[in-house]
Amino acid sequence: MSADVRQVADGTYLVHGGHTNWIILTDGDAATLVDTGYPGDRRDLLASLAAVGIAPEAVAAVLITHAHNDHLGSAEYLRAAHGTPVLLHEAEVPHARRDFLQQVSVAAVLRNAWRPGVLPWMAHVLRAGGTEQHPVTAPAPFPAGGALDLPGRPVPVHTPGHTDGHCVYHLPDAGVVVSGDALVSGHALSRTEGPQLLPDLFHHDRPRAIASLDVVAGLEGDLLLPGHGPLHRGPVRDAAELARERAV
Repeated sequence: MSADVRQVADGTYLVHGGHTNWIILTDGDAATLVDTGYPGDRRDLLASLAAVGIAPEAVAAVLITHAHNDHLGSAEYLRAAHGTPVLLHEAEVPHARRDFLQQVSVAAVLRNAWRPGVLPWMAHVLRAGGTEQHPVTAPAPFPAGGALDLPGRPVPVHTPGHTDGHCVYHLPDAGVVVSGDALVSGHALSRTEGPQLLPDLFHHDRPRAIASLDVVAGLEGDLLLPGHGPLHRGPVRDAAELARERAV
C-alpha cells in the first residue's frame, strides 16, 4: 500500500493518495468516506479502509466535496459493488452524473506545459486514470440543514467556485474542517507551501472560489484536512485569510 494513512483526531483519518487526499470518519465498525481519489487509487483506497478496520460494505456513505475525477474516482465502484450512497450538494449532483463537466481540459493543461512541474504531474494524472470518466449512476443530494446522520456527524457547507456545488465538511466537535479543493495546503503545480487556493486553471469560477474563503474562515476549527497537501494545524480562520491574501 502506497497511500499514507494518518489518524489526526478521534475517529478521523487523513489519507494521502496519489496527489489527492481522502478522509475516513469512523464510528465503531462503520465509516463515512469523504472523497475517493483518482480511479487508479482504488487499491490504495480499499487498503486504507482495511488499515483502520473498516470493510468496504461498512461504509455508510461516500461524501464528495466536488465531482472532479481525482475525488470521484471510486465512488461509482462503491455504489455499484456495495450499494453505498454517494452524497453531494444538490448543485454537484448533475456534475457527478456527468451531465456536464466543470474540470480543466487537457488542452488547457497543455497550454501550460511550459510551467515547472506540469509535465510530470500530467504523466501521473494519465497513469492514475485522471482523464477517464466514471460518472455516478445515482448520486443523491445530502439532506439540508445541519449535521448528517453519519459517522463523524459532518456538517456540509457550500463553498462554490472551484465547482458550482463544491462543499467543505465541518466537524465542529473535533475542530476539523475537511476543505476539499476550496482551500489546500499544497499541490504539485504550486511553488507555495501552506494554505492557498489551487492554481487558477483548476477553478471553474475563481472569483467565487476566492469569496468562498470567507465562508471557510467562518468555521471554528484548528485542523484543516485539504484535498491536496499535508494537514494544516492552526486556526482555520487564519489559514483561509492567508489563502485569500495570496490569491489577490
